[in-house]
Amino acid sequence: MGLFTKDIKTMEDLLLHGLQDIYYAEQQIIKSLPKMIENATNRDLVAGLKGHLEETNKQVERLQKAFEKLGKEPSGTSCPAIDGIIKEADETAGEIEDKTVLDAAIVANAQAVEHYEICRYGTLIAWAEAMGHTDAAALLQQNLEEEKAADKKLSALAEGGINQQAAKAAHPAGGREAAMAGGSTRTRK
Repeated sequence: MGLFTKDIKTMEDLLLHGLQDIYYAEQQIIKSLPKMIENATNRDLVAGLKGHLEETNKQVERLQKAFEKLGKEPSGTSCPAIDGIIKEADETAGEIEDKTVLDAAIVANAQAVEHYEICRYGTLIAWAEAMGHTDAAALLQQNLEEEKAADKKLSALAEGGINQQAAKAAHPAGGREAAMAGGSTRTRK
């Protein structure tokens, strides 16, 4: 069932479908994170992914509580968006031989997941609040805050050395020779 189907007639139906979507997505993320952890070589990235796996399990528990607040049984519905993001991450990881470049790809792929979740949670919170489901909205807000924090941590890891290490692997001579080989340079003011 896609996001906009004949089965969705009311705003309550829309909210429930959105919750089912993110519930499914979080479960797929729990399944995919161990592979990302196994492939990562940067110890800070490994630690961050392990921590986020624990957080994701807690997020699923909060989603179950949100379903309960709405008087519904927790259930998921297929989410082609998260399936596509995860499939792309798996394919990318399978194509990269250099471990430092793979770490940079893992960060990028993890951020794609985070951005999807941030978008979905923001929408669900707005819908829940509009319908007066403040208890459910509060649970979703906790998940949103964790997703935003995870995204910031990933950015800090990327900018704090992972991207630079991957760039060195691509152009070991660095700097001028990399620019001459077709890479771009950026001037800071």
